[in-house]
Amino acid sequence: MVVNSNRYSVHRCLLLLGLLSCSAVAFAHGIARSDQAFVQGNTGMQLIPFIYLGAKHMVTGYDHLLFLAGVIFFLYRLRDVAIYVTLFAVGHSTTLLTGVLGGIYADPYIVDAIIGLSVVYKAFDNLDGFQHVFGFRPNPRAAVLFFGFFHGFGLSTKLQQFAISADGLVANMLAFNVGVEIGQLLALSLILVFFNLWRTSGNFLRHAWHANVLLMTAGFILMGYQLTGYIVS
Repeated sequence: MVVNSNRYSVHRCLLLLGLLSCSAVAFAHGIARSDQAFVQGNTGMQLIPFIYLGAKHMVTGYDHLLFLAGVIFFLYRLRDVAIYVTLFAVGHSTTLLTGVLGGIYADPYIVDAIIGLSVVYKAFDNLDGFQHVFGFRPNPRAAVLFFGFFHGFGLSTKLQQFAISADGLVANMLAFNVGVEIGQLLALSLILVFFNLWRTSGNFLRHAWHANVLLMTAGFILMGYQLTGYIVS
């Protein structure tokens, strides 16, 4: 009975991960129309609303969550989780702020395709693909920081599509970034709870390969979706 219960838990975990992977295409870097209207119609400092918008984006940003899930997949110590998440936050925050405030623009389809690539990279890394295929493994911390830059830049390209008021822009973007980090902590907490429950089932390592194949598949789908958008547009 315990074995059946464990198998049921693991299958539910894999199903949830699969649904999250498929949802990535529909919601990656999406900004609701009501939020778009608020951003475009905002004037002056609106710190609390922008904190809310930032947190909402991160919690519903499935591309971010898939990458974070891959990053912490085999991290068992909170200290290691904190190091990697901090590196991701540094990269994310840097390009979010410099992109919007500095007027640095790139095609959003290309940036989002690279974000999809980050999911592929991390899943491939978790499968020891680099070691088996190329005989070496890229520095995982440097890679998380590197892809963090693109995750933040992806959001900045979306915000740049709206006529954001220059009045209070710096304060509002700082507030938005604070919200993003709050949302990241909330989402990360849920992901950690999910992994801890999965690991206690006793079948975590047995199903880790399948889960990372799902992650890689989601990353390829994201890449294809964005590259198709780039070609069509």
